[in-house]
Amino acid sequence: MEVLVTGGAGYIGSHVALGLLDLGYKVTVIDDLSTGNENLIPAKSEFVNCNINNKEKIESLLKAKKFVALMHFAGFVEVEESVSYPEKYFENNTTNSIKLFDLCLQNDLSNIIFSSTATVYGSPTHKGLVSETDDVRPINPYGESKVRTEHYLQQFDSSKINYIILRYFNVAGADPKMRSGLIKKNPTHLIKIASEAAIGKRGSVQIFGNDYNTPDGTAIRDYIHVSDLADIHIKVLQFILEKKQSEIFNCGYGKGYSVKDVLNVTNSLCKNRINILNSPRRMGDAEMVVSDIGKLKRMIDWTPKYNKLDFIIKTAIDWELKLQNEQIS
Repeated sequence: MEVLVTGGAGYIGSHVALGLLDLGYKVTVIDDLSTGNENLIPAKSEFVNCNINNKEKIESLLKAKKFVALMHFAGFVEVEESVSYPEKYFENNTTNSIKLFDLCLQNDLSNIIFSSTATVYGSPTHKGLVSETDDVRPINPYGESKVRTEHYLQQFDSSKINYIILRYFNVAGADPKMRSGLIKKNPTHLIKIASEAAIGKRGSVQIFGNDYNTPDGTAIRDYIHVSDLADIHIKVLQFILEKKQSEIFNCGYGKGYSVKDVLNVTNSLCKNRINILNSPRRMGDAEMVVSDIGKLKRMIDWTPKYNKLDFIIKTAIDWELKLQNEQIS
């Protein structure tokens, strides 16, 4: 069986592609390398260098191969950037995704797994865990661009399409075998930044806001190891092929850690004491977002393997050391 993976040269897409290949699936990766990195393209995959809006090239591919599913990761993901350039996010994350889905359906590819985000929930008004039935109230264009794409999938008749929408919480870490990880020139991911500081690549780490209504004043997030997230994708692929039904699932561990928690664990793992700077809150950041994964556990045969914050951060630091030692950028 062969799976079409867009954004397969990116952080999450490359991990999922590796997981599929490990299990014997064939994988075709589509990526224009605008944010992806050629070093992350799995060696055993077939690579097609193109943007998802390249109708001619993608349609030719869909006619030439019999894919069992589309896993769609290609998109822009920076909250702060989306506030400054919203049109960029709506064009790529929404308009181009919709065109891709239509093209797939026109060519008899009706199983779609869509990479969404917990950002769609905005800043929850309650202190409890966030479930899939909670209102979607994005507070930035990135989240809104994903909501619009979700809504497009949801309007289809169930006889025409089977979709799984996966709402990621905070993805972090790197493949334990060090085959893939996050490569980004100007990262905004906290654990990526902290890991760079841990190996001496950067001089400090900023805390954006220490006046939130949380126990230590810093924002709280639900971190999930990228390899566990990749495993969820493979499990839901099996689900959609067997059940032929559409669902939305949260992807996290159901446990929150503050910014200070992350930095304290990072400090415990590294020789360099991280220099921490306090800065104002960033526009578009939520106070606390932690997942309710009850539905995922009930419906999907998935058990996390790497749900320890220190392990997540250790693999991130090991990946940074690999990038540094092998001069990969």
